[in-house]
Amino acid sequence: MEQEQSVKETAVKKLSPAQRKKRRNDLNKYVRAAIQLVFFIMMPGSFVAGFSGIKYIFQQIGAGSVILWNSFIFTLIGLCVFTIIFGRFFCGYVCAFGSMGDFIYWLSGIIQKKVFKRKKQLSIPDKFTPWGQKIKYVILAAIVVLCVTGVFSSLGGYDPWSVFSFFMALNPRIAGYIPGSVLLLLIIIGMAFKERFFCQFLCPMGAVFSLLPQLPFAYLRRDEEHCIKGCRACQISCPVGIKLEYDGLKRKFFEVCCG
Repeated sequence: MEQEQSVKETAVKKLSPAQRKKRRNDLNKYVRAAIQLVFFIMMPGSFVAGFSGIKYIFQQIGAGSVILWNSFIFTLIGLCVFTIIFGRFFCGYVCAFGSMGDFIYWLSGIIQKKVFKRKKQLSIPDKFTPWGQKIKYVILAAIVVLCVTGVFSSLGGYDPWSVFSFFMALNPRIAGYIPGSVLLLLIIIGMAFKERFFCQFLCPMGAVFSLLPQLPFAYLRRDEEHCIKGCRACQISCPVGIKLEYDGLKRKFFEVCCG
């Protein structure tokens, strides 16, 4: 037993720095995927519940009614408080939409590589990312206006999030939700060609989270003295293309962070 352990330790020592780094990165990916899977199974409706809290608040405001405490409000407040303290952990590990997007993008890469023999995964060009990331704020504003005016309740069939919740609840009854089903399908297609497609471009909860104040836990820190100017390794490896500046030690994660 001791001899086998010694052999394993010797093999690890023989790994080059690049190989050790790759092993650590692979381990981090497996751990993150495992955490996402657990939350996907245990808390698939957390995003829909939090989003329902937003709709409920503005529908009550538009109707001039009292905002009563319910499970949606509780979930929304809990997610917001958690995000203020710990940053975008929910987006990176808990949100079922984000986890589904990660899986679809990974599966798309495997199919493109194995079936279509592509060396590089076909993806939406990064040059569209900066303006595309602003779309979710427009969506959030539109939803707020529709809820306040009372129009949103009549557009239930266009809600892709409701369709998603039906599928997660193993409820196949989507009659009346055909438009929402089509929108969900289009979102899934987008997920196949852009990492964190929904999170970056369409998520109204992501827009809400990005507007919240955040404690220092939510800041990215780096030792600028040891950075190579022009390296861009951080930006290249980040699935949401966060831009880092060289004139400070920290930058707020304004856009959706992968966790």
